[in-house]
Amino acid sequence: MTMPLTIQTGSSVVVERCQVCDGPGLEPIVFLGYLPPVNLMPPIGRPPQEQPSYPAHLLRCPHCQLVQLGLIVDPTILFPPDYPYTSGTTKILRDNFAELYQECRRLITLGPEDLVTDIGSNDGTLLSNFTPHHPVQGIEPANVGELANARGIPTLITFFNRETAAKVRAERGPSKLVTATNVFAHIEDIHDIVDSILSLLSDDGVFVSESHYLLSLVETLQYDTIYHEHLRYYSLASLKSLFDMHGLSIIHAKRIPTHGGSIRVYAARPGRYQVQPSVMAMLEAEERTELNTQQLRAFRDRIIHSKLALYALLHEIKRRGQRIYGISAPSRASTLINYVGLDDGILDCVLEINGSRKIGKYIPGTLIPVVEESRLFQEPPDYALLLSWHIADELMPKLKQKGYRGDFIIPLPVPRILRNEEVG
Repeated sequence: MTMPLTIQTGSSVVVERCQVCDGPGLEPIVFLGYLPPVNLMPPIGRPPQEQPSYPAHLLRCPHCQLVQLGLIVDPTILFPPDYPYTSGTTKILRDNFAELYQECRRLITLGPEDLVTDIGSNDGTLLSNFTPHHPVQGIEPANVGELANARGIPTLITFFNRETAAKVRAERGPSKLVTATNVFAHIEDIHDIVDSILSLLSDDGVFVSESHYLLSLVETLQYDTIYHEHLRYYSLASLKSLFDMHGLSIIHAKRIPTHGGSIRVYAARPGRYQVQPSVMAMLEAEERTELNTQQLRAFRDRIIHSKLALYALLHEIKRRGQRIYGISAPSRASTLINYVGLDDGILDCVLEINGSRKIGKYIPGTLIPVVEESRLFQEPPDYALLLSWHIADELMPKLKQKGYRGDFIIPLPVPRILRNEEVG
């Protein structure tokens, strides 16, 4: 398989050709400036010191339509051993993984001895749905995988590659189901990864991926999901191009609500499973949308206007001497905060629920502290900026029920204030 031509620069790789089809002439779409890795969070109290930052430049391949980052950062920088993200703390993800399990039961015949392997398994939340019924194997490069091991979900603490796939197959046998949720767009050598997945799958095995969906990114102006962990922003058409190169057939696809809008895709060797009508329906919908370079550059203009509108809204609040707290610290919050240029003079703090591994740290690139959610009620601000704005409908009623009486700021896609009394 031909690999993309890249230029090595220290701990990063500049992408000169398409990461999937090796096509030249990548077209620039959006540049969000130089952003720090979204999960490198120094502890509160540490004096400011040099932090790495990398260009966040979004490009489009005119040949296979893949939208991708123009720089690949060393994964050991992006995913350190103390990586703070845990999937089990987010209800929408827990519900999504439970629904994924039920859908797999409908589409795939999984016997009690069939192995289920999850790549980037984090704390084991996805595999916990399968453990009562099937043998499972997690693969997770960060120490958060030890949380899964402690729960009885066997997890290798390592990056996924050919060697890891061979080790799992040798020790556990082939996998009937391999999943990669919110990780398939993160790994650099995508052709090597697909080959490694194929080596892990049984002949009738199925690979299920979930990734940020390009159409959702554009429709709802989710520029805050552009950061260095996300190397590719897939459409179904670009995924089909990738899988076709490896002799895989897409058998089912659907849009799902996780991370503000993702795409779930089932792929298997040709002829093993009936192709669902959902595949052609989604491909036709994408073709009608015609998300070309010109439309993506209009997306850039909308980003700029949104940034300026948010700044104007926040300026008026701060002019009145009022306080603003941020609500939740997902990875996307780092992009929004750094691109818009927020600091601790604008946001007093960012709040996370009790138990979050991000509490006691600063938002990357800033001195904005992440603290426990109780401060929202003990020292209430005038406004709560919803950094997890994509689940605002879930967050706002909960905060109001717990006693928050201030108003809410929803930063995207159009910055606006929602009064407390308007929240149901």
